[in-house]
Amino acid sequence: QVQLVESGGGLVQVGGSLRLSCAASGRTFGSYSMGWFRQAPGKEREFVATINRSGSFTSYARSVEGRFTISRDNAKNRVDLQMNGLKPEDTAVYYCAAVRALFGSSVGSEYDYWGQGTQVTVSS
Repeated sequence: QVQLVESGGGLVQVGGSLRLSCAASGRTFGSYSMGWFRQAPGKEREFVATINRSGSFTSYARSVEGRFTISRDNAKNRVDLQMNGLKPEDTAVYYCAAVRALFGSSVGSEYDYWGQGTQVTVSS
């Protein structure tokens, strides 16, 4: 079992930056590929980014590519999402998720564990 706890959300102005972190429990963090998803009010959850178990492969949604960077530190059981150039449409609750697989996925239902989420609000 893996427990995930997100942090780092908050209120930021357009063009600003935030760094989200997801802390994972357990000694098998390196066995999991990780993903970040987000859900805005009245909208479906959407994929943001994923990183494989070793951190050697990443993939991003088109809407965030070039602005967001996902990274992980397996020694610290942590995955981060650096968000730059934030836009009002980035406002959402951001969730990290874990899947016991070589590579992550853009499909939320394929993930095994989810955090509780952290709110990101971008003001214009």
